[in-house]
Amino acid sequence: MHDYAFGVGMIQRERVADNVYFFQSDSYALVTAGVVAGPQWAVVIDTLPTPDETLNIREYVEQELGVPVRFVINTHYHADHTWGNCFFPGATVISHRLCRELLSSKGQSSLEAAKKQNILFRQVELVLPHMTFDTGELSLKVGKKTLRLSSLPGHSQDGIGVLIEEDRVLFSGDAFMPLPYIVDGDIELQISTLKLISKMGLENVVQGHGDIVLRGEIEGAVKENLNYLSAIRKAVRKAGRRKYPWDVLEEVDVESCGKSRVLIGGLAPDLHIRNLKALYKQIFGVTPAASDYEYYD
Repeated sequence: MHDYAFGVGMIQRERVADNVYFFQSDSYALVTAGVVAGPQWAVVIDTLPTPDETLNIREYVEQELGVPVRFVINTHYHADHTWGNCFFPGATVISHRLCRELLSSKGQSSLEAAKKQNILFRQVELVLPHMTFDTGELSLKVGKKTLRLSSLPGHSQDGIGVLIEEDRVLFSGDAFMPLPYIVDGDIELQISTLKLISKMGLENVVQGHGDIVLRGEIEGAVKENLNYLSAIRKAVRKAGRRKYPWDVLEEVDVESCGKSRVLIGGLAPDLHIRNLKALYKQIFGVTPAASDYEYYD
């Protein structure tokens, strides 16, 4: 999780299909989560950034839908989607094998640092996934709904999506975002994943951040994301021919790559800068040099 301030607000909630719900954080980066409810129990897909927001989801499931949460699915290991696992005691947490490994190796130190910086996280305890899969798909029945979990790498190597088969609704995690973010991932895998999503015949995509993408918007959103990734790759390769590549890259703003700076709660310009730095290092193996050596954070 990045060093951004957390606001205070109520989560947004929307019904996506029968017994399928979408929740969105008001406090940080428009992070999303989901719930699929059956007659006896429910599945939560990802958790929200702050304890209060995640507890609001649990309260809604238990009090409004009248069922307990039996499973929590983590689409990837990043803190804003997993640190709420601990607020579903007794639930089985499911993820990709790599998600569990990454949470185990990186999660505790990250959480301890966050607890020192922000009192919000004092009550959070790291809960590792109990059930994992590696290749192929994992299926889960919730009432009349079939949830199909499969790998969607690119944003991170452990990324998975959750397809509600009967409704053709995909909870994509951060494999699909208003602004692709590849700092912890791989641009080629991200491109392949976006192309795969475009061919899935979906009614809705619930992005890991931002609003639901409706059927008529999916093709255009995929194209826009692919164009953005192509633009930053072109800019990075061009900068690589210069003595001080960062002097060139810092002039490549997010708007010039086809995206709005207001996306993801206004974080788009910062995430874009991080993308450029990370992609340069992925391609050339070094941090992009600048004539002013004070530039790099």
